[in-house]
Amino acid sequence: MPPQSPAPTPMIPSTADGQTPAPTLDTLAVDADAAQVLSVFDFDGTLTRHDSFVPFLRFAFGKQRFNRQILRLALPSLEYLARRMDRDQLKAQLIRTFLTGVEATWVQQQAEAFCRRSWSRLMRPNGLQAVADELRSGARVTLCSASPALVLQPFATRLGVQLIGTELEVVDGVLTGHITGGNCRCQNKVLRLESVYGPLSQYRVRAWGDTRGDHELLAAAQDPHWRHFHPSWRRGQPPR
Repeated sequence: MPPQSPAPTPMIPSTADGQTPAPTLDTLAVDADAAQVLSVFDFDGTLTRHDSFVPFLRFAFGKQRFNRQILRLALPSLEYLARRMDRDQLKAQLIRTFLTGVEATWVQQQAEAFCRRSWSRLMRPNGLQAVADELRSGARVTLCSASPALVLQPFATRLGVQLIGTELEVVDGVLTGHITGGNCRCQNKVLRLESVYGPLSQYRVRAWGDTRGDHELLAAAQDPHWRHFHPSWRRGQPPR
């Protein structure tokens, strides 16, 4: 049997002077680990048409009880408007007013009912499509929100994504009315993400946000999206 001829050596293109050209982006293989995408979505106002936490409280406690409780926030709200109280302090006061001494399981049940009841009118269809697209692409996808994680968990579950949110202190199954770990906004969003996923430098971060509380998150992303799902006339520029 005659010996087989050796396989032909593949031709490598060369320049006019006979030198092999430098590799280009088209010829370089992409490292799969380096290409890992982390897609981070703010929730309120980004994936939703408006804030969800106050409507949740109204739904959970009923109109009459909600109205009685919200009156207790009149003075703190005036102090906030006068800049004698910051947003985080007002948020903490809201949580203390409504959720001190409330059973965590009751809040979970109310959150599940609120998700079912409000989904179609609360969620932005183009935002839902974007989340689905990111999941299909193989990205790691998470919500990162200042709203309590206890309230948003049913939404994250329905979306099929992970959740990072403001954590509420629970003792013996009862909410104390206190936040643990700080309000999940501004730089705290980046810190919370890194506590879960490790250094963000190892990912290609894609992020979606719509308020000043998302500025640091967007600044940490290679692909930032500001008010991406809003009508064009409402988008404007991210705050500086």
